[in-house]
Amino acid sequence: MPFALKTMPNMVLEVLPQHQKLNRLIDEIEQQKQLLLAWQHAQDDIRAYSQKALMPAYRELYSTLYEQMKTLWNGLSSYSFTKSNTALVEDKIQTLARLLQGSHLLSQKQLDEVEKMHVYYQQADEYSKKKNKKKNIDTFDEPETETVQADDVFEDWNNDQYQQAREQAKLKRQQEKQAQVEKMVNQSLKTVYLKIASIIHPDREPDEAKKEEKTELLQRANEAYEQEDLFFLLKLQLEVEQSKNGSNKGLSTEQFKFYQQALEAQSQSLKQQMQELINSLVWSNKAKMAVQKSKGQLNIEQLYKQIDADVSNVKHQLKAEKQRLSFMGKESGLGMLLEHGVL
Repeated sequence: MPFALKTMPNMVLEVLPQHQKLNRLIDEIEQQKQLLLAWQHAQDDIRAYSQKALMPAYRELYSTLYEQMKTLWNGLSSYSFTKSNTALVEDKIQTLARLLQGSHLLSQKQLDEVEKMHVYYQQADEYSKKKNKKKNIDTFDEPETETVQADDVFEDWNNDQYQQAREQAKLKRQQEKQAQVEKMVNQSLKTVYLKIASIIHPDREPDEAKKEEKTELLQRANEAYEQEDLFFLLKLQLEVEQSKNGSNKGLSTEQFKFYQQALEAQSQSLKQQMQELINSLVWSNKAKMAVQKSKGQLNIEQLYKQIDADVSNVKHQLKAEKQRLSFMGKESGLGMLLEHGVL
């Protein structure tokens, strides 16, 4: 809930040198809050349009890829392949199984088949690695331990398992950073509120007119605290401090550092909210990149154009995958795909 900053008379925040950076942060946060509000207002329309346009195309594409996986699997037992072509077909099946695993665009029955295929090839890979490792041990009396370990590390870190581990580690770092930001915001919220309350508490004001003004101001600070509106409280405290210290006196180094850290934490929190909202609204990386390139300027029409471009790309890919599937259904057609390296 936004608040209009209604302050006490003569509470003017002068633009002293030390305030310039704080004011830039305040302006940035104001823009972030407006942009976040615009996204929140538009999210239902964007989500409805995106799902209506993209969902059918993606669902048909994933269904086609599933049929490719099943067709290739059946082809392994029905067609005659060379050893190298068999390996290529199995690699393709494994790639499709990884892609389709856990997709919400497939039925539960299809997902069960995908999972079986994925587990089968995982076990086959593990067996193959153990077999090769045993072969290496039997072949060399004194293997070069360091070289083998280095090769193993290089190979392992190119596996999907470790790719996933790195993604999880990256996500964990982001979550830890966000937790630190939230902790800073929560700590700052209480600190700023208590500081304001101690300065403007009406019970300490003998002048009745000023006491009434401070009562109203404290009430607004209470509302902001209940709404966890750190940004409002920070702006209010800056003005209260200036009024208390005198218009020509700047903030202390400690105060300045605190305000800067608290505002930066608030800005980071808004950025995180924005990113989470964007991720929930757009499907493709291209759409996300288009939003990021806008540099904070929301342009719904451009986003709709990007969604339309994504739909066109998916339909183009769908057409190609269906054509590929038609070739996979025949031994001669599959052989042609393998021969030209377009499986």
